Amino acid sequence: MRSRVAGVRRRDRRGRGLRGPLAPPQSPISRTRAERFDDLVEDEVRRLGARWERELARVEFTVAEVPDVEPWFDGLVPLGRTVPGEGGRPVRIVVFRRPVEARATGERELGRLIRDLLVEEVADLLGLSPESVDPSYDSPDD
Repeated sequence: MRSRVAGVRRRDRRGRGLRGPLAPPQSPISRTRAERFDDLVEDEVRRLGARWERELARVEFTVAEVPDVEPWFDGLVPLGRTVPGEGGRPVRIVVFRRPVEARATGERELGRLIRDLLVEEVADLLGLSPESVDPSYDSPDD
């Protein structure tokens, strides 16, 4: 009979070895929510870059978890922000992952929200209307 400390369970209690991953690392299901969000942003940046390559050559797109807001801030939490380039740095468009995910009700709406957010930021940066930057702006179909 094996000795067993009260309350301590072994992971290999039936002798079959330790559990492995439930899905292979290369499968889409094994990616984290943050990685899938980054992929959506990257896809939209690539799509916008195909049309506005020259204008967006010195623009850097990044994803941050949450915006820095003061504790007494009482407005809507921003979904994104454009940070002007200073001292030779490129202009940066930042998408805030947690507020965007909180506003989206599903995967499809998340993609649409990211698309519209990036189009608005690029339009503001270029001094154009969002519709001229991307004709599919604010449309319900992808």
